[in-house]
Amino acid sequence: MWLVRKISVFTIALLILAGCQSGNIANLSTFGESPESVDDVSDVAFYKDDELLARAKLQFQEKNFGKAYAIYKRAAEVFPKDPVAWLGYSASADMIGRFDNADRGYSVLAKMIPNRAEYLNNVGYSYLLRGNLVTARRYFLKAYDIDPANVTTANNLELLRNSVSFAKRG
Repeated sequence: MWLVRKISVFTIALLILAGCQSGNIANLSTFGESPESVDDVSDVAFYKDDELLARAKLQFQEKNFGKAYAIYKRAAEVFPKDPVAWLGYSASADMIGRFDNADRGYSVLAKMIPNRAEYLNNVGYSYLLRGNLVTARRYFLKAYDIDPANVTTANNLELLRNSVSFAKRG
């Protein structure tokens, strides 16, 4: 009797799940993430080419900022002279509110790529997230001076203009 009841419950559960499925089961994962983004790379010791950075970028694009932060942190440890690793580390730290770690990454980048629009935009955006609009504007304008055609800089300046018009909330 107990076994029959257990098999019945299992069968009902399978029917419910089968009715809910749409598409290929291989493309499903937890919380709507792509299958590629749920791979665990924490125990890998060797990374071929830019595999680690590609995984971190994927996590960041899917707005999994905590995962992106952890992977970019590892990338910065594995590739300490790679500005892409440090930019991703700092940007991810900004997105999870770890401004102390973001500042550490930006100080490393200040020695590597101090006059690059990407660096200046990221630092400006970091200050924008912190609510320091004056400093954010200073960095965005430096980025604009370096590359006036940069779309990210134009978007950041527009975002800054819009931020000024909203009331500050506690």
